[in-house]
Amino acid sequence: MEFTVIQGLAIVFALFALSRAILRFREHAIVLKELLFWAVIWIGVVLIAFVPGLTAFPARFFGIGRGVDALIYISIIVMFYLLFRMYTKIDAMERQITKVVRVVSLKDIDKKKKK
Repeated sequence: MEFTVIQGLAIVFALFALSRAILRFREHAIVLKELLFWAVIWIGVVLIAFVPGLTAFPARFFGIGRGVDALIYISIIVMFYLLFRMYTKIDAMERQITKVVRVVSLKDIDKKKKK
């Protein structure tokens, strides 16, 4: 089996991204559940780079011709799901911020009225 440049780049990038996830975990910026999620993703990238034939099973299962195509389709679906989760979390945070700002501004108004 011949090792290609893209495989090397994928492995280097995945190991770099995994190291960033581990660093974020050590800094308590992410929780263990998030670290495990990203570790599975990046270790999966390394495995697929070393053994590209691993993508043949999902391709056959979903009725897709090539393993790389199946991987791209699955990746796009996962990215849309993660984007949706981020959107809902940001929306919830905006609502919480709005509530906090309202409470603080009402307290400020009450303080000004008492003076």
